[in-house]
Amino acid sequence: MSKRNTQQRRHTIITELNKIGKVSVEQLANQFNTSEVTIRKDLSALETSGLLLRRLGGAISLPSEIIEPKSKKISKRKLAIANEAIKLIKDHYRIIIDSGRTTSALVKQLEDKKGLIVMTNSLGIASDLRELENEPVILMTGGTWDPHSEAFQGQVAEQVLRSYDFDQLFIGADGIDIERGTTTFNELIGLSRVMAEVSREVIVMVESDKIARKIPNLELPWQKIHTLITDDGLSEEVKTQLLKQNINLVIAK
Repeated sequence: MSKRNTQQRRHTIITELNKIGKVSVEQLANQFNTSEVTIRKDLSALETSGLLLRRLGGAISLPSEIIEPKSKKISKRKLAIANEAIKLIKDHYRIIIDSGRTTSALVKQLEDKKGLIVMTNSLGIASDLRELENEPVILMTGGTWDPHSEAFQGQVAEQVLRSYDFDQLFIGADGIDIERGTTTFNELIGLSRVMAEVSREVIVMVESDKIARKIPNLELPWQKIHTLITDDGLSEEVKTQLLKQNINLVIAK
């Protein structure tokens, strides 16, 4: 098959995916009268180019959070949340900072803390930690690089984490299910759960517009979460519902 035909087929796949949100290998093979092996190669190439997410038997369109260009500039809401989170950290604590734009806002707030040991699965966070004048001891999980979360994941990372114990975990979320807990678009949730297992206190940092979002994958149930830090965009009704989950709710001004 010519390169032009391959490009046309892949362009059509993306166009259709953006319309309906999900496609299957079987459906596409029938549509283009080609083999499922060829379609899987197409989906793999499109995922590598950052145009879709592979799922068992097919693919889904990218969530808007992934499509939006990432900026080094930190929003005022993220900074406000980080300013509350830093109050919970004591000198000489051992902490985990999970990958994410909200959690990364915490790094520069660590400048005045002494004797910290910080584990992360994010190269970006590790790099920012090295720029601190009062540089903490930095630990990396290692593992398999996931381009969508821009962080290390997988069994190797989980094994490394189980070799330690930590005072606190600071973690973000794609969404908050008021009844269930934190949710995510990413199906790689094993590492987040191990992070929570090896930490005495789990602190979720999330902006208020992500609360009550409907996202399919449950990451951490409320039973694993001690503190939720968010901004002051919550309604009184949502605050009441969250407090019923027996968590410490911190509202950043």
